[in-house]
Amino acid sequence: MPKYVYRFSEGDKDQKDLLGGKGANLAEMTRLGLPVPPGFTITTDACRAYLADGEVPDELAVQVTTALREVEEELGRGLGAQQDPLLVSVRSGAKFSMPGMMETVLNIGLNDSSVEGLAAVSGDRRFAWDSYRRLIQMFGKTVLDIDGDHFSDALEAKKEARGVSLDYELGVEALTELVEEYKTIVREHAGIDFPQDPRAQLDMATEAVFRSWNTERAHIYRRREKIPHDLGTAVNVCTMVFGNMGQTSGTGVCFTRDPSTGRSGVYGDYLVNAQGEDVVAGIRNTLSLADLEHLDKASYDELRSAMRKLETHYRDLCDIEFTIERGRLWLLQTRVGKRTAAAAFRVATQLVDEKLITMDEALTRVTGDQLTQLMFPQFNGETDRDLLTRAMPASPGAAVGYVVFDNEEAVARAEAGESVILVRRETNPDDLPGMVAASGVLTARGGKTSHAAVVARGMGKTCVCGAEALEVDAEAKTLRVAGREEVLTGKDVIAIDGTTGEVFLGEVAVVDSPVMTYLRRGLEEALEAAGGVDTRELVTSVHRLMRHADKVRRLEVRANADTPDDARHAIHRGAQGVGLCRTEHMFLGERKRYVQNLILAGNQDERERALAALLPLQKGDFVQMLETMDGRPMTVRLIDPPLHEFLPDLTELSVKVALERERGTLDPAEEELLAVVRRYHEANPMLGLRGVRLLLTMPGLIELQVRAVAEAAVERLREGGSPLPEIMIPLVGSVRELQIARERAEAVLAEVSAETGYELAFPVGCMIELPRAAVSADTIAEEADFFSFGTNDLTQTTWGFSRDDVESTFFKEYLEEGVFGVSPFETVDERGVGHLVELGAQRGRSARPGLKLGVCGEHGGDPESIGFFHRVGLDYVSCSPFRVPVARLEAGRAAVLSSAGE
Repeated sequence: MPKYVYRFSEGDKDQKDLLGGKGANLAEMTRLGLPVPPGFTITTDACRAYLADGEVPDELAVQVTTALREVEEELGRGLGAQQDPLLVSVRSGAKFSMPGMMETVLNIGLNDSSVEGLAAVSGDRRFAWDSYRRLIQMFGKTVLDIDGDHFSDALEAKKEARGVSLDYELGVEALTELVEEYKTIVREHAGIDFPQDPRAQLDMATEAVFRSWNTERAHIYRRREKIPHDLGTAVNVCTMVFGNMGQTSGTGVCFTRDPSTGRSGVYGDYLVNAQGEDVVAGIRNTLSLADLEHLDKASYDELRSAMRKLETHYRDLCDIEFTIERGRLWLLQTRVGKRTAAAAFRVATQLVDEKLITMDEALTRVTGDQLTQLMFPQFNGETDRDLLTRAMPASPGAAVGYVVFDNEEAVARAEAGESVILVRRETNPDDLPGMVAASGVLTARGGKTSHAAVVARGMGKTCVCGAEALEVDAEAKTLRVAGREEVLTGKDVIAIDGTTGEVFLGEVAVVDSPVMTYLRRGLEEALEAAGGVDTRELVTSVHRLMRHADKVRRLEVRANADTPDDARHAIHRGAQGVGLCRTEHMFLGERKRYVQNLILAGNQDERERALAALLPLQKGDFVQMLETMDGRPMTVRLIDPPLHEFLPDLTELSVKVALERERGTLDPAEEELLAVVRRYHEANPMLGLRGVRLLLTMPGLIELQVRAVAEAAVERLREGGSPLPEIMIPLVGSVRELQIARERAEAVLAEVSAETGYELAFPVGCMIELPRAAVSADTIAEEADFFSFGTNDLTQTTWGFSRDDVESTFFKEYLEEGVFGVSPFETVDERGVGHLVELGAQRGRSARPGLKLGVCGEHGGDPESIGFFHRVGLDYVSCSPFRVPVARLEAGRAAVLSSAGE
C-alpha cells in the first residue's frame, strides 16, 4: 500500500517533493522541539493520484483514519466530539510557496452539537459561535465554490444592523443568527446542507485542496513563477489552536529580518483576538510585532527565541506564522521567506558577515531577475510631486499608471499597452490576474504580510499597502482620498513608491536607481550618490556579490552591440567583448539606398560603384567599434537580413506603377525597380535569400564587408590599438557554404595584408541557427574557428514558426494550455532547441577539440538559459548591454550550483 500520510514527527525539511514546503517545515519544527500543534500531512503523491484518476485513492481514507486517531489519542479529544471537541485546519502546501493560491479551511469538526461543547470547554460562547460561522464561511467559499461576497455581504449587513464596525464586536446572538444565514447561503448556492459530519468536512476539504491545484489562479501563478504543473500539492491537517479566545490570544506573522529591506530587527504583524486568515487577508490593520512585547512579554520572548533558532537552523530569513492561545505560543508554519530584491542582496551578505553562509552560498541566494528589478529606474525626489497619502511600503520600486479597480480592466488595458495600477481595498487570490497585469498594487488595508504584499514581493511588483486614507469603491470604480476633493477614476494616473510608501497624483519623473548608478559608474560614485545607510549597504552588497560572481564564473559575458554607444554601455556594465555585431543595422536609414543600388546593379561596373560607395561608410563604423572595444574580441556577423527589408514594399510599388502607367507618367526606372522587387519577393523571407545564401549569390558582398573590417583593423593597428575582430558567417547549413565564404574572406585578408604590411589572421566562424547545422556540426567544424549559437533563429527553425507571426496569434493559448511553460523565445527550450545546442557543441568539439562556443540569441541574457549554457560547456554568452550584469551574476551562480551538484 502506498504511504500517503505522514505524521509531523515522521518527516523533515528535505522532503519538500513529497510533503510540500509547508509539511516538510512543520515536520522540521517538530524535530527541533518547537511548539507545533499535532497533525499530519497528506502527500503530493495522493494529489497526483487524484488528479490522474479523478477520485481520491481508496487507501487514503484508511491512512487518514489511522493518523487522525493517533492525534486524538495524543490529545485525549475526538474530532467534532460533543464535549471538548478536537478541531483541525486543512491547508495546502506545494513544494514551492504559492501564497494565497489555495485557501485554508479552519475549525473543521464544528457542527450544531460540537459548537456547544467548544463553548463549554472554552467558557466563551461568543468565541465558539464565531468559530462556527468562520468554518461555514471558509468551507462554503473554498470547498463548495460559493462566491465569498454572499458571506461577506451578510456579515456587513449584520454589523450594520447591530451598529458595530468590527467583526469581534458582534455578540453571541448576532453570531448564532449569522450561522443560520450562512447555512441558508450554502443550501441556496451549493444545493446541499452544510455537512454536520466532521469526517465528511475533513474529506471534502482535502479533496478541495487537490482540486485547487488546477484552478485558473493557480495556473496563472505557476506560469508566472515557472513552477511545473505536475508537482501537485500536499495537504496539512493540523490541530486547531485559537487566537480568537479573548484579549490574551491573537495571531500573527513574523520575519526574522525585514522582507522589504533586509534590515535586521523585529518585523511582523499581530492581531489581538483574531484567527490567522484575518492577518493575511488584510481586512483589519494590524499591530506591529513590537507591540506584542508590551501585550504579552512571555510569549514575545519565546517567539523571539524560536525566530533565532529557526534562522540559525535554516541559515536564512524565515517567515513564521504563529498563534497565541490564552498566553500559550504555537508555531503554525515556517518557510524561507519571500523577500524583495533589495532584501535578497542585503540579507545574503549579512549572513556571510555573520558567518552563517559562505560567499558561494550567498551567490545562490540572489538571482538575475532580482538584479534586474534593482536596475529599474526610481522616482526623482527633487521634482515637484503631488502627494496623495503615505502608507506601508510593502514591495519596493517605482510604478506609474492609470487607476484600475478589477482584473478585467487591468488585463485589458495592459494588453492594450497601458501601464496600470491595481487599486483595491484589499486583494485576495482571485485578484492574481490583475496583479500580474498591473505595474503596481495599492491597497487601503493590510500590512507587510497581507496577500497583496506577499504576492507582490514574490512577483517583484511594486506594492503599497494599508493606505487608510483611501476610500475605494470598486463597484463605482472611484477612488477618494481623505481630506481631498478629487474623485479619481480610470482616467487618472497615479504613481506609487514601494520603497517609501508614498502615493502621488499624476506622472512622476524617474532617475537611475543606485544599483544602475553603480553598474554604470562604479562603486565610489554610487556610494557618493546614495542617500542613506540602507542604500549604501545595498550598493555594497551588490558590488560584493557581482565581484564574487566574476571570480567564480567560467562563462565569459559578451554583448550584442551594433554601435559604439552600445559597445560603451556594454563595457561599463562589465562586458568582456562583443559577441554579435549585426552589420545589417549599419545599412539602415539614409544608407538603405546604397544597398538598393547594389541590389539593382545591372552590370559589373554599377555593382562596383555601389560597393565602392558602401566601403568607406562601413569601414568608418568598424573603426569606431574597434576603438571602443580595443583589446576585446568583437564578433562581426556579415549581413543577414531578409533581402526584402532593403527593397520597397511590393504591393505599394505595384499600385504606384499601375497608376503612373494609366496616367502615362511612368518612369522606366520605376518599372525596372518593380521587376527587381518581384524577382526577389519571397513568401517566407525568414527562410529565403538571406545569410550565407545572400553572401554567396551577390558578388562582392563578402569582400566588401571583410575588407571594411580589415582596413579598419589596420587603421587601429597604425594608431597603436589592439583590434580583435572575428568574422562570423550567418545561417550556415552546409560545410561547403562555410568553406566558400571562408576562402573568399581569407583572400581579402591576404590582399589587405599584402597592401599594408600588417599580418591579418582573424578567426572565421559561423552561426549555428539551423537544425541541420547542429546535427552536422562535426563536418562544419572542419572549416570553423568558432561556433555561435543563434538561438532566436534556431528556435524558429526547430519549432517551425516565425516569431513575428505567432507570438500575437496562438502563443497565449499555448501558454494557457501548458504546451509552453514559458515562451521558448524567453527561456531556451532545453528538450528541443537545447538538445540541438548540446549536440552541436559535442559534435563540433569531437571534430575540433577546443572549438570556441558561444551563444548570441536573446537567451544569452536569460537567467534560466544561462545555467543551461554553462552545463553544456559553452565558453561565453552574449546579450543586450542592459542584461550584461544579469548574465555575469547568473554565470557565477551557474558555476557555484554546478560545483555543488544542484
